[in-house]
Amino acid sequence: MNQPIALRTVRSVCPHDCPSACALDVELLDNQTIGRVRGAKDDPYTAGVICEKVARYAERVHHPERLTQPMRRIGPKGSGQFAPISWDEALDEIAARFASIEAEHGAEAIWPYYYAGTMGHVQRDGIDRLRASKGYSRQYDTICTGTAWPGYIAGTGMLGGVNPEQMAESDCVVIWGTNAVHTQVNVMTHAMRARKERGAKVVVIDIYETATMAQADLGLVLRPGTDGALAVAVMHILLRDGLADRAYIEKYTDFGPDFQAHLVGKTPEWAADITGLTVAEITAFAHLVGTTPRSYFRLGYGFTRQRNGATAMHAALCIPAMTGAWQHRGGGAFHSNSGTWALDKSRLTGATMQKGEPRWLDMSEIGPVLTGDARALKGGGPVKAMIVQNTNPASVAPEQALVRAGLAREDLFLVVHEQFMTETAELADIVLPATMFLEHNDYYTRGGHTRVLYGPAVITRPGETRSNHEVINALALRLGLTDPSFHATDLEVIADTFQRSNYPSLETVEQTGFVDRERPDAVARFADGFAWPDKRFRFAPNWAGTAAKKGYQWACDPADMPRFADHWAITEAATPEHPFRLATSPARGFLNSTFNETPGSQKREGVPSVFIHPEDALRLGIIDGQFVTVGNHRGSVDLTARIRPGLPTGVLIAEGLHKNRSHRTGRGINTLTSATPAPPFGGTVYHDTAVWLRPAEMH
Repeated sequence: MNQPIALRTVRSVCPHDCPSACALDVELLDNQTIGRVRGAKDDPYTAGVICEKVARYAERVHHPERLTQPMRRIGPKGSGQFAPISWDEALDEIAARFASIEAEHGAEAIWPYYYAGTMGHVQRDGIDRLRASKGYSRQYDTICTGTAWPGYIAGTGMLGGVNPEQMAESDCVVIWGTNAVHTQVNVMTHAMRARKERGAKVVVIDIYETATMAQADLGLVLRPGTDGALAVAVMHILLRDGLADRAYIEKYTDFGPDFQAHLVGKTPEWAADITGLTVAEITAFAHLVGTTPRSYFRLGYGFTRQRNGATAMHAALCIPAMTGAWQHRGGGAFHSNSGTWALDKSRLTGATMQKGEPRWLDMSEIGPVLTGDARALKGGGPVKAMIVQNTNPASVAPEQALVRAGLAREDLFLVVHEQFMTETAELADIVLPATMFLEHNDYYTRGGHTRVLYGPAVITRPGETRSNHEVINALALRLGLTDPSFHATDLEVIADTFQRSNYPSLETVEQTGFVDRERPDAVARFADGFAWPDKRFRFAPNWAGTAAKKGYQWACDPADMPRFADHWAITEAATPEHPFRLATSPARGFLNSTFNETPGSQKREGVPSVFIHPEDALRLGIIDGQFVTVGNHRGSVDLTARIRPGLPTGVLIAEGLHKNRSHRTGRGINTLTSATPAPPFGGTVYHDTAVWLRPAEMH
């Protein structure tokens, strides 16, 4: 069947939680129907390439199960029994319930909850304007960046690095702790260009042989949580073999005799015992980066989702400082440019309207919070009402059993604004239908690159869907808030933010589609010094300074943190009772729980599965394709066994967040993950879980 001819092609931007935030060319078949979605060829980072999920976006926009009208629960929580209501009925009821709960229990009993289902700032962050104006409980954002960002900032002093397009100018690209083929395909675009045009070597470091590692010249498969040991052993070799750039570290870092003495015992033999790598592998990697000035370290999120993730990020970041790779185009390091946008969002988020000093509740601890844990509640009263946008905590958040128990409380008034009937929406009292990115206006920052992108509304909305911005404004007005920002359109908010931030006007950005925030190359590679007062990179990480810069809250005793870059052995250790280490890694067809409702992604990912090393499977009598149960003290999950070499013995990998109901027992993989905040400032440890494994009992 021939594809219908496009009426026209419009520019947009992928809204999903990914560092690439790809620039898109979208075919419009009519004013409410899209056709093909392609990567914009004239965007230097997207470079015409997008992931297969977004290429099939018409499946999502025009999915028959999209929510299109407000609904009120009429049966028990979780029963799926809802009845349609009008928007006025829905908003009036929400406002009345919120007002009643505030009057009886105080404003802190209401907890607006959101994350990055859309990366558009207006539609994502506007919920904070309602929160601030009413004095509701605040949200401490830890679930994604809580371990990664502090580890990077502790070394450099800011969250920014060398333009990732320069991977194409590198002689060695190190992709550390991210399966870019699954999660940010554009990294591969530029790394493969370096290989093709310059003969560059590509190194991939991960805990199993990923699709990214399949394209590497050197693949290093190490045990989960041992990245810091690899990093400090590499630095030991660099010093031992005369490959460190002594002039650079003398001028630009805090390197001194104490740190050099610290590294003396961090031999490749020591690291081999910890990481499972061979001495030869560790040495080969050290010599490669030590003899290749243009080495570019692309540091991901995955390897930081451990209890020692922040220290692992910092330790890996130290290697290009020791080699002086920052001095050369095509060299240096990059994690995120999210510290470089210089946006003034004070009106958008309501920072100027903050009422009182309400408590901060850790979003990763939503399970303990909603089930009454006094520490998680910061000694305050229970949460009695929530409005949830842009996230699906019943699937995504750790300690799923607690999360679901908390959301199912009869005394919790839960409002969910969503595009589909997610596991969280199923537990709601009121469900509101949400627009998608092509149906509202917004702007997007891309942590993985240098541009701020504009995405306009280009198709009409299905049914009665409303944008996040419209819902927050309508609810605020019903609650008696009078600030003019609650009357502003999304376009007016964008224009105001751009003006406050000294960006080009919205009219200008509408024409170009972007604002380029690329910093001068010398600034991006810290040629005039790093972003600490003494301008020196920290081999002795500055955790206290990082907390002060970003407003982080300590999740441990500061005295417990290692003094220098190091391997910190605090991960959830395997034991005789729990002999396996489990990581819940990203799938190619899903993005967290997004896309697990679309046919193309469901077909690619199949059933919920777990990768098991052949030796472990043989020892336990497990065969490929059978049901197995994985469990710990937090619960158990049934999965399909996939026998697969390319991962260490004693390690299990479960890719992707399938719907809970897709599992044989109805329990999803985050039943097993911990909500305990990771040091130093909190964060979720999705790849740091000790479990047992056995054949499933068949009923």
